[in-house]
Amino acid sequence: MTSPSSPTADVSARIAWADDAPAIAAVQARAWREMYADLLPAAAFDPHPEAWHAVLSRPTDGRQRVLVALERNRVVGFALTSPATDPDCDPVADGELADLTVDPAERGRGHGSRLLQAAVDTLAADRFTRAVTWTMATDDALRDFLAAAGWVPDTAHRELDLDGSGTTTIKQVRLHVAIGA
Repeated sequence: MTSPSSPTADVSARIAWADDAPAIAAVQARAWREMYADLLPAAAFDPHPEAWHAVLSRPTDGRQRVLVALERNRVVGFALTSPATDPDCDPVADGELADLTVDPAERGRGHGSRLLQAAVDTLAADRFTRAVTWTMATDDALRDFLAAAGWVPDTAHRELDLDGSGTTTIKQVRLHVAIGA
């Protein structure tokens, strides 16, 4: 039992607000600098809060959600959920965890676990019965994290064109998990 004077963590996850756009963009830029530094020029990592503001203000689908992980009132990560868009997925039954990003300086503090649980809970509340996500084939840490939460690979894989030229691609694998039922 903690005493009244013991510090306690002030952490949470919630649906993002439009005012969170600059903080989400900054987290994304820091994470991308780490993930894609060997693949993309530095200009690719400039934050784009206006794009996030548009996503948060006018989602293209009522089941498209952005969640944020908070430490106190500071955004330290985000997740994006939506109906799955892959041709072999059912957009009524299959939801997608389109992004799960935690600020590199904040990893290992439980933010990713809270955010993943909030994303799965959100997908289940939107009545999806299965969730899918794409990960870089080389991102063993993320795949291990998801596997520990019950996600498993299926047979789907793809190459993602990072710069639109076809010369900078990454291989991705899809993972899935049953939810809601």
